[in-house]
Amino acid sequence: MTGPGPSVPRGVRRALGTAAARVYLAGCALLLGWALVVASDGSMAAVVPLFATLPASLVLLLVLPEGGMMFLLSIVLGALINAVVIGWCARALRRGSTPGTAS
Repeated sequence: MTGPGPSVPRGVRRALGTAAARVYLAGCALLLGWALVVASDGSMAAVVPLFATLPASLVLLLVLPEGGMMFLLSIVLGALINAVVIGWCARALRRGSTPGTAS
């Protein structure tokens, strides 16, 4: 059954198209790149991108199995989830008090 509203992939694409979501993703990519460059054994630099992508990355970190690649995957997916939420919020704030579709 299709409803009158946009589909989920279309809504995600719209949310990631906002400037706020793109700036957030760029910042997370820069932080992750910095952490990968400076990180050495015993370094806490990898915690910075994890904090930048909270709370989604922490939930994913607890759900995914342990490992270095899973740590990176939780940061990347956490950044994408947070960017979608930021984009949806930015679109809702931009829309303001204009009536939207019935909810």
